[in-house]
Order: sequence, then structure tokens, then C-alpha cells
Amino acid sequence: MRCAIAPSAATWCLRCAVNRGQIPINSPDGYRKLIPFAALSATYFAHIGFFNPYLPLWLKHEGLPIVVISLLASVQSFTRVFAPYAWGAISDHTGERVKLLRFSAAMALVSSAGLWWNGGAWWIGFVLLVLFTHTSSMMSLTEAAMSQLVAGDWGRYGRVRLWGSVGFMVTVFAAGGWFEVFGMGSFPAWTGLTLAGVLVCTLWLPNVREPAHADAAESAPVGPVLREPAVRWFLASLFFHVMAHFAIYGFLSLYLDALGYSKAMIGLLWAVSVIVEIGWFYAQGRLIARFPMERWLVLCGAAAAVRMAMTGGLGGWLAALFIAQALHALTFATHHTACIAMITRHFPGRLRARGQAIFTVTGYGFGGVLGVLAGGAIASRWGFEPMFGAAALLAVIATACAWRAERAGRHNTESAT
Repeated sequence: MRCAIAPSAATWCLRCAVNRGQIPINSPDGYRKLIPFAALSATYFAHIGFFNPYLPLWLKHEGLPIVVISLLASVQSFTRVFAPYAWGAISDHTGERVKLLRFSAAMALVSSAGLWWNGGAWWIGFVLLVLFTHTSSMMSLTEAAMSQLVAGDWGRYGRVRLWGSVGFMVTVFAAGGWFEVFGMGSFPAWTGLTLAGVLVCTLWLPNVREPAHADAAESAPVGPVLREPAVRWFLASLFFHVMAHFAIYGFLSLYLDALGYSKAMIGLLWAVSVIVEIGWFYAQGRLIARFPMERWLVLCGAAAAVRMAMTGGLGGWLAALFIAQALHALTFATHHTACIAMITRHFPGRLRARGQAIFTVTGYGFGGVLGVLAGGAIASRWGFEPMFGAAALLAVIATACAWRAERAGRHNTESAT
């Protein structure tokens, strides 16, 4: 039976967890088991908080042109096309999510040492390919393991996930100040240090494990779920929404640098987006139930269109950039929670890790690759402003798909009753 993510359904999920012996409601032991996940979220996004915003600037520091930078920045999204589903299938088959997380963290740390060697664009691309193959699936595996403990309580999920936002904010702000003073040459050192923190936190995780039965995985096919209209429209909305956001993820730092903003100011603008993200994750337990998840996706898509248009059209006005970055509370934080809730609803039980992988592959894999490559091509030919205009159009398409997903979901509900 699938859980609809609503106040009563969330309560039903928690009761199911109690009956299965997972987490008693309001159990202190349940909260203690989530602390290592909060630490992993903090360290993982601390790594992302400096790596993703400043990777393009480091590549520029290495003397690479914007087209090559966009290609190298797309490596992360390329690995998300195949790595998350492969790791997710192994995870669903074995149930060993935590052991896979530890292995991925160790391999990522080892491969990051290659960034110290100046081997040119091809070598950097190879190092990033190995590194991202192991890091791109880490959050989908973490979400799958943590969902066993959260059991549909999205307020509790938000309290854990906000620590990732805190980690991101600390490093994006600290790294901006550091690189402003000392330059981009220490980028590889930051990479190794933050990945070491990720590895330590994976060793702290409780060994959350589901029973491994090969026939159980075979008896839970993904195909019938993917054929549902509500799921197809949801995934289409996810694809276009994340594709639009790679104008931010891949090129915001380069865009602001071209406008003459300092690295410290670039870090501050990134930090603003994370501060509002933290606020949302903290308060979402009281807010998320006000609308169906599909309705939240519609609102998030509309906010994304406004954000992209403001960023590209009003980049010389600092106040407008702060407002645009503040919309991150809707365009990422709310959107992420709504997506995870829908994945949990449509991909329960032994489909969980594969569902999380499909989320990553669709949005941050295919959507990310096309977003970065198209963004780089548009920016190199016509400039950053038209690129953000194209991103705004993609966000409008995402909004329309989310609206269709809401209609399909409503039709399913009416048919069931």
C-alpha cells in the first residue's frame, strides 16, 4: 500500500513504523539514530558548498575557456545519469546502504588527490569522473537509509536536512573569503579536507540494513510505477526544473564574477540562498501539509521562473540578486522536500533506493547534463543574460508539467474513491 503524504498519511506512516518496530513516535532513541545522518548531511553539503560554486572559478584559474569549463562542470551531472541507479540497484539487492556509503566516501577521498597534479583538461575530467561516480549517489543512498528512520515525518526530515544547509553555508562563505585572500590554488586541499570529513561521518552511521532477498527485489518492478501518468508528469517537471537551475549551479559564480562582484560577495549571495533554505527546512513540519505535494511543485516552478528572470535581467542591482537568491527557499528547499515525499509515496519498500536513484538520474543526471552543456553554449555565444532567460522558460515548462501531475494525481484519487 502506498502512502499519500498528507497530515493523516504521515501519521499512518509513523504508526506503520511503530508496528514494524522501526522508530517509536517521539522516541529519544529514534532521534539519536538520526544524529549521524545530520552530521553526514552537514559534511557532505559542506563539501558541495565550496566545490560546486568554486569549481568553475578554479577551472578558470587553471586557464581553461568557458566551453571547456562547462564540459568539465557537466561531468558531475553525467555521472548522475548512471551511477545513482547502479548504486541504488545494488543497495536494494543487498540492503547494505551504509557499507556502500562508506566505500563511496573512501574512493572519493582517494581520487581527489588527483586534483593536485596539473595534467590538463583531460586529466581533470578523468579525476572528476571517478570522484563524482562515487559521490553522485551518496545522497540518494543516504535518503533511502534515512527514510527508514524518518517514516514519513517531514518535520523530522527537515530538522535533519537543515544541517546539510548549515554545512553548505559555512563552507560557501568561508571558502569565498579564503579564495579572495589566498587565491584558488588551495582548491584541491579544500576538496580533500571536506571529503575526509564525509568519510568520518559515514563511519559513524548506524548500520541501517534491510533484509537482502534477491527474489524480493525481482518481485518489485519499477516499470508499472513509471507508467502511471502522475509519476511521468512529476518526473517531467523534475527534469525541467533542475535543468533550469543549472544556470545557477553551473554559472552563477562566473556570471557574478563577470559583473565585477568580489569572491566574498559571491560567497555571501550563495550563503543567502542557504540561510532561507535552513529556515524552510526548520519550519516545514508546520508548512508542508498546507498543500498537496503536486501543488507545491507548481508554486516552486513559478518561483523558479521569477528567480531566473530576476538574476539575468537585474544582475547589476545587488538588492534584486538578494531577493532572487532568497527564492531558493521555494525553488530548491520546498521543491526538494516535495520531490522526496512523492518518491517515498510512489516507490515504497524495496523500490526505495531505485526510486531515489530515478529522482537523481532524471533531475540531476539528464537534466543536469543538458542544463550545463546548453547553458555553456548559450553563455559563450550570446552571454549570461540570455542563458538565464532560457532557464526562466524551462522553469515555466516545469510549472506546466507540475500542474499536469497535480491533475493526474487528483484523477487517481477520484477514481479510487
